[in-house]
Parts: sequence; structure tokens; C-alpha cells
Amino acid sequence: MSQSDRPQGERIAKLLARAGIASRREVERMIDAGRVAIDGKVLETPATIIPNLKGVTVDGKPVGRAEPTRVFAFHKPTGLITAEYDPKGRPTIYTALRNALPKGTPRLMPIGRLDMNTEGLLLLTNDGELKRALELPSSNVPRTYRARAFGDVTQDQLEALIEGVTIDGMHYGRIDADMERRTGRNQWIVMSITEGKNREVRRVLEHLGLEVNRLIRVGYGPFELGDMPRGTAMEIPQLQVERLRKQLGRENK
Repeated sequence: MSQSDRPQGERIAKLLARAGIASRREVERMIDAGRVAIDGKVLETPATIIPNLKGVTVDGKPVGRAEPTRVFAFHKPTGLITAEYDPKGRPTIYTALRNALPKGTPRLMPIGRLDMNTEGLLLLTNDGELKRALELPSSNVPRTYRARAFGDVTQDQLEALIEGVTIDGMHYGRIDADMERRTGRNQWIVMSITEGKNREVRRVLEHLGLEVNRLIRVGYGPFELGDMPRGTAMEIPQLQVERLRKQLGRENK
């Protein structure tokens, strides 16, 4: 097939993710469930190539044009679920974000998650494609945490994590860990991971015999928590967002 014979445009799942409908994986599930249509015809495959979102509906509602990519940093306090809705009725990050974000902010999706008892930097975006790229282990985007833990551990044990560790059949890849300071049997440990598996930092430290009593994410990729107050949010400058997008594009080629 020549260059001119190839269909012009991009996969609909990618365009809908970029428009902030959901992550690409979630959009693909929506398509499988028959929730997406073009000009009234239910879509059958997420591989459909289209030039734009004209005529596309989700659950019968027209999809607007994709807005410019925006990224916000949020200092998540403990006690909040990283979800839009919790069936148990627990407060979610969106409860706090209603007051933390400026009026007119588009629908935002969290990049990665922080469990209920973890605080710190949570990135949010309206671009599902960027969200996916930042979450993929293959992108090698570091997530940095400070953990306060009780128990006994040596710097040698922490440095051995650079080779990865397998716990109950689950393998965790390279972890860069250092003792920051120690007071009695309490210590602050700084850990940098790139996979972001569920409760990874807690499980690895518990495997070393430590009891984690505070966990703070202080960095995600090039963005840092700094001295941002708990419960507040700030928008990442567009120049930094575009620089990150270009870097991710190079690494995922």
C-alpha cells in the first residue's frame, strides 16, 4: 500500500482518549460494549481510523473537539480514594478537587493511583493518551516516594533492591532505595520505582520486615511535590507538558 492509499487520520480509541473521554484501554472497553457510534452506527472495532471526532457519540451524546492537553499537580491528603466514585461511600479525590481546581477545568483523570493511606503528588490530565504513556512501565517514568518505616534494615538490603525482588510470586523490577535518616528504629527511606504496581512500595518494605507508618509520593517523572500544601492543586505550565510529551514520544518509538 502506498503512502497515499493509507487511511488518513488516527485510531478512534486514541482520539477519544486524547479528548478526555477515558484512557485508551477504557475507550476500547466502551467500544466493545457498543457505547460508541459514528453517525448513528455502533462501532465494532477500536482500530477504526477517522480524521476527527465529527459525528462520534458516546452513550448517545456527541463528543466535542479535543481540548488542549492540560496537566495538574494535586497534593493528595490521606483518607481519599483515587477514584471518581466509591461504592462504600468513602470520600474521593474529586471531593477535594471541587475546591482545589479553578472553575472551568475540564474533566480530569488521575495518572496512576495513590491508595487511601498514601499522600503526596498525584498528577491529573484531560488527555487519556498522555495518561497511558505516563503509566506504562515501558516508558520508564520514575515515581519517587519517601517512606517512614519502623523496624531494622540496612543500606545493603536497600541497595540490593536495584536487582528487583520477587514476593509471593510477584516480581518487582529495579528499585532505587536509600536510607535518608534514622531515629532509633524509625527511618525515612527514599525509593524510586518505574513499574508502579499496586502497593509496590509498601509490599517491598514489609517484605524487608518493616512497618510503614507514613508514605508520601514526592515525585512523578520530572514533576515534584515541593512545598505544595495538602489538598491544593496547581496547573503544570504548558511548556513543561509539551517537553514531557516529546520526551515520551522519543522513548516509546
